[in-house]
Amino acid sequence: MIADKMKSFVAGSSAIRAMFEEGKKMAAIYGAENVYDFSLGNPSLEPPAAVKEAVLKVLEETSPNELHGYPSNGGFEDVRLAIAQQQNRLHGTNYNEENIIMTVGAAAGLNIILKAILNPGDEVIVFAPFFGEYASYVANYDGVLVTVSPDIQTFQPNMDELEQKITKNTKALIINTPNNPTGVIYSEETLKTLSEILTKKEKEIGHPIYLISDEPYRELFYGDFKIPFVPDFYPNTIIAYSFSKSLSLPGERIGYVTIHSEADGFEELVSAMTVANRISGFVNAPTLWQKVVPYVMDTHVDVSVYKKNRDDLYAILQELGYPCVLGDGAFYLFPQSLIPDDKAFCNAAKEFRLLIVPGSSFGCPGHFRMAYCVDNATIHNAKESLKLLKEKYSK
Repeated sequence: MIADKMKSFVAGSSAIRAMFEEGKKMAAIYGAENVYDFSLGNPSLEPPAAVKEAVLKVLEETSPNELHGYPSNGGFEDVRLAIAQQQNRLHGTNYNEENIIMTVGAAAGLNIILKAILNPGDEVIVFAPFFGEYASYVANYDGVLVTVSPDIQTFQPNMDELEQKITKNTKALIINTPNNPTGVIYSEETLKTLSEILTKKEKEIGHPIYLISDEPYRELFYGDFKIPFVPDFYPNTIIAYSFSKSLSLPGERIGYVTIHSEADGFEELVSAMTVANRISGFVNAPTLWQKVVPYVMDTHVDVSVYKKNRDDLYAILQELGYPCVLGDGAFYLFPQSLIPDDKAFCNAAKEFRLLIVPGSSFGCPGHFRMAYCVDNATIHNAKESLKLLKEKYSK
């Protein structure tokens, strides 16, 4: 018999992954070119050439004992220092290797953060729509997920409701910008207001509220502007970062956590997360990829490809009459479904070999997510299916 807690996890298993697996079965029947799969945020671009060059360099120049042996649970000190120095150059911080912990991607980063700070019953607030796995990560450590309802006109956070939902049990707030599933980027004004609310509430409840910033899409933005640096606004910030999207390396599972120097209990946080890396079973981030990071951390994929995909898909959705907020980052659009039941709507889409993910998987019913990290031809070839789906509900 499996554990009772796992029964609920299995029952609520990811709709994204389920749709992705279904897409593979449909591709075997109809041919991959005749299935329009927008389910999984799996980067369609190849890693930059510099990544392969760095891998070969590391393999040739690093001793086998160092490359394949155990590093410290927090990661190689020289790699962590290189990342800290990059942050200092970009953001004017004064970080060193102690501020950085290497992780098995951003997902592991979020898990060691939550393991380090949560007691059973502690509350973690999220803004809908949010990446659905947050619910499982919080439940892993017997925390309670508290959802703030969405502003579907802008998908900027609902600050009034946030203030109402902070209680003495609130331990953390998770934000994700650029956002999965909307692509929306939280503005400086949003982050200033967020900081003011959290600072005020910390004083009222008498303990820290940690702001956990989940940032796998930090380099994926479309426009002449900078992504705001969250610790500039709020000192109790912990960042979970991944190279999965910026370098198209989701399967390599390499990322890191940044703990801001002014975070409350900084030294305890560093120690707890380092130990959490080990006792959670991750032990350490992959050693080869740790050693590759310093050579490629300023390298990124060509985001103009994603921008064209976004613009083309958005134009098609607008032409066909799907209401949608245009986000400036990540590689997702989050249109409204044409009926209130988004799950039924996404099931109906499969009739036209169109794979999309219901918004209820992200805590926001009545919408659906489309991951446009696909070949551009897939977007244009899917237009007829989107049209037929629209006609199905227009009759």
